[in-house]
Amino acid sequence: MNEKRRVVITGLGAVTPLGLNTPDSWQAVKDGVCGIAPITQYDCTEQKVKLAAEVKGFVPEDYLPRPEAKRMGRFTQFAVVAAQEALADAGFQPEEADLDRCGVIVSSGIGGQSITEEEHSRGLERGWDKLSPFYIPTTICNMAAGQIAIRSGFRGMCTCPVTACAGGSNAVGDAFHYIRDGYAEVMLCGGTEAAITPMAIGGFTSMKALSTSGDPARASIPFDAERSGFVMGEGAAVLLLEELEHAKARGAKIYAEVVGYGATCDAYHMTAPAPDGRGGARAMANALADAGVAPEEVDYINAHGTSTPLNDAGETAAVKAVFADHARRLMISSTKSMTGHMLGAAGAVEALFTALALRDGFVPATIHYQVPDPACDLDVVPNEGREVPLRYALSNSLGFGGHNATLLLKKWEVD
Repeated sequence: MNEKRRVVITGLGAVTPLGLNTPDSWQAVKDGVCGIAPITQYDCTEQKVKLAAEVKGFVPEDYLPRPEAKRMGRFTQFAVVAAQEALADAGFQPEEADLDRCGVIVSSGIGGQSITEEEHSRGLERGWDKLSPFYIPTTICNMAAGQIAIRSGFRGMCTCPVTACAGGSNAVGDAFHYIRDGYAEVMLCGGTEAAITPMAIGGFTSMKALSTSGDPARASIPFDAERSGFVMGEGAAVLLLEELEHAKARGAKIYAEVVGYGATCDAYHMTAPAPDGRGGARAMANALADAGVAPEEVDYINAHGTSTPLNDAGETAAVKAVFADHARRLMISSTKSMTGHMLGAAGAVEALFTALALRDGFVPATIHYQVPDPACDLDVVPNEGREVPLRYALSNSLGFGGHNATLLLKKWEVD
């Protein structure tokens, strides 16, 4: 049997509620900064939900020519800017690569929701044939991936997993397998979302998924007994993955190695996770098996940790099922306590944070944790991050529809 090709992370880009680039976002995570604040993008006076984790101070024209920026939805702008950062961070020159062997996989759960809302109002007022000719091509979920490919010149596979909250992790995992199995040398992968809009917030509110707390310190509180729903976030993260020898040949710096990926479905309910967490457990077990890594070797899990009652308890049960006695020695924290839930971008942002956690030997905190829950009784790294050596770390994403995705990353160790 041929030895599997190895895949490493050589570039990172991010636009998050904590910062407009990767270094600023990661420093905010290390400092335990909360990106949740009152909604400013629209008047939410008549709605129950008043808080969100908005990207702050983002001016697309600072990064993109104005005509191009105007022809992109906010979710696409985030993704394109993050991809530019990842390419620059990696020192990657597209002209030096075989662009037919370079691809893009970038998820979005909802796409250009704000554009749909605006154009619907326009249609009602002016007639449906008066909609913008850019409505469809700026709104569809795959356009972030398409615009990244256009700008980078990557001509290999270009696609967009739409698997709700698991999409960003599916994008990274699928890109990892695509390189490992020999179809490409380089992939830009990640997720993006910009769904802080009246209709999106209203829809999630009506299904009782969102926290209605008015206190940013008690709204997104994963694993806390008083948790009552998630807080909507927005932003993007894009990772540059490379086949190891390809990265070495150009002298690339390496953040971490991607070694395992598991993807499963609960096949249970359209929104609720299986109460025993069995789908998430199988995703974690599959990622470990994919890498040939024993559960006892894992040091840290970046949890899906949404701050909803069902998710956090189910994910805790899943961790116990996979790790048995080792679950008590694991650290498991949720950076959604800082970023809110970025939907299709969440898994990508969390994969980026997990790679940096391995590089720096730093475990992010679950901030604003106050009231322990017996159903979430693992080490959730409450309130203070920890400097501790790490070798293997998992990142979990569990989405509506029962979609589960787990990534297993390894600290980069020079051969």
